[in-house]
Amino acid sequence: MAILQTRGPLLRRRPDAVGGMLGVGLLAGAANVIMQLSRPGVGYGVVESRVESGRIDRHPIKRARTTFTYLAVAAQGTPEQKAAFRRAVNRQHAQVYSTDESPVSYNAFDPELQLWVGACLYKGVRDVYRIFVGEPDDEAEELLMEEGIGLGTMLQVPREMWPADQAAFDGFWEESMAKVHIDDRVRDFLMPIAMGRVRKVKLPAPLQRRLDDINLLITTGFLPQRFRDEMRLPWDEQRQRRFDRLMRRIKFVNDLMPKFVREFPFNVLLKDLDWRIRTGRPLV
Repeated sequence: MAILQTRGPLLRRRPDAVGGMLGVGLLAGAANVIMQLSRPGVGYGVVESRVESGRIDRHPIKRARTTFTYLAVAAQGTPEQKAAFRRAVNRQHAQVYSTDESPVSYNAFDPELQLWVGACLYKGVRDVYRIFVGEPDDEAEELLMEEGIGLGTMLQVPREMWPADQAAFDGFWEESMAKVHIDDRVRDFLMPIAMGRVRKVKLPAPLQRRLDDINLLITTGFLPQRFRDEMRLPWDEQRQRRFDRLMRRIKFVNDLMPKFVREFPFNVLLKDLDWRIRTGRPLV
């Protein structure tokens, strides 16, 4: 399997503007999950998953840690960290495959499905960059694509499958829209994630409605229109203005934060990974 060899740890090479958007980029997390699961093979692989400990609907905090660690390792990890994390993920993925009762055929080792997941992660990184930093210059463009290669080739996707440049990626993304479809079962699975709800956590009804409204605004705002339509999430100019105002306020506060705060939790996850390796604790 091809693993990206960067010219140095990406976090050290990226401009402050790139590193400074790391933590705030987690706001797009629910939208990115929706994009990934919009491919039926990925959606049903998650909905029907036999890996109880990795189910996002039942263990959202643990699943979030695993996903964020994946992002950190893919972008900044050493070859040893990548190899250890890859082995741990592969052990989990070995249990994810369709059965005769599954409505679609899937296998977590399918490089085409893994390429789609990596493409969604990369698309999310670029969208967050545009919102919180602006249009990337040449240096940022290079670093973003380099990070995309790392995200896309972390597991079973060979380097040659990843688009050669941004124009090729844009073409791949548009072509992939023909394979996007969210049915009722996957949509029902995704709606609590879109609203940021945590299983078994019950809040007073007025507070829950307020949180649902804010979280849906953020999630839907980060989704391209095709995915909003698949999720049947309404969007209009008024909602767009609300989203833009909220993002500007968050950006203002984020820009005032010290760098180590803006880079949290990614700046501690690799240390946590090393600790887990040393102590024999599960990595995923």
